[in-house]
Amino acid sequence: MTAHPRKPSVPSVPSAKLRASHDDRDAVVEQLRDAAADGLIDFEELDTRVGQALTSKTRAELAVLTADLPQAAPPVEQPPLLLKGGVHGAARGPGRWEVPAHVVVYGGMGGVKLDFTRAQCHHTEVALEAHGEMAGVTIIVPDSWAVDTGGMDPGVGGLKDRTTPDRLPGTPLIRLTGAGGVAGVTVRHPNRWERRKLRGNPVQE
Repeated sequence: MTAHPRKPSVPSVPSAKLRASHDDRDAVVEQLRDAAADGLIDFEELDTRVGQALTSKTRAELAVLTADLPQAAPPVEQPPLLLKGGVHGAARGPGRWEVPAHVVVYGGMGGVKLDFTRAQCHHTEVALEAHGEMAGVTIIVPDSWAVDTGGMDPGVGGLKDRTTPDRLPGTPLIRLTGAGGVAGVTVRHPNRWERRKLRGNPVQE
């Protein structure tokens, strides 16, 4: 049997001693500029630290330049809205409510009606996971919103998409996933009766 030569091992390098990249330097410079804008360091010190950042060779040298600055807190992820249709069903809307980036709906035994017509949404896209189950899910969106149903499994009950693709700039896109289940999922714009009620109650909470 021929013995294969053993490959030389590569010594591990502590992360602090790793070479700094252009992106590493740019990130530190940006943090220093933010600190100066917040009054944490003066502009003379900013110039000095930026100059040192641009000539730093390792991550350890960069870390020293921001060690005395508060670190930005990580963004808090908003939990998804969960709706379950129990024996008596469940609904959200048409009163004003804040739309999170993720919504999960289960039709259950009583069904769920999810109405976005008066909702406030600050997201460009909303992930909506809908499961029709035994009683179904009905989703109502404003005329200016659009719905992408490409990720939806129609199941036995099917998917009824009665929306139009006329999305206006700056309005949300609903990305619909999930399964139709036995009763199915319907997504539509307001009907005539709902539109009349909206016009008659323009500031309903």
